[in-house]
Amino acid sequence: MSITVNIYYKGENGSARRFAEEMESSGTVDAIRKEAGNLRYEYFSPLNDPETILLIDSWKDQASIDLHHASPMMETISRLREKYDLHMKVDRFISDDAQSDDSFIRK
Repeated sequence: MSITVNIYYKGENGSARRFAEEMESSGTVDAIRKEAGNLRYEYFSPLNDPETILLIDSWKDQASIDLHHASPMMETISRLREKYDLHMKVDRFISDDAQSDDSFIRK
């Protein structure tokens, strides 16, 4: 089992992209990726909405997420969200590790 959280950061005048760029350039993303239980931490840009950045954030379990949320890293992230005046929409998914879709996936 794993937990994936999709966070859609919405801003104006490119602020969401600048947020993601600063997260990367400051080393914050690398530090999060090294946290125990982190499986994925990547930013993407939807083709149909240049003012939104999608973060795909995956963790081994809820305990790993709780440790991340209690870490000093969250202060850095919160400060940058405020700096860039971002608003968020969040979707959360729990994997079932089923392989039933394998026949539809081209590898």
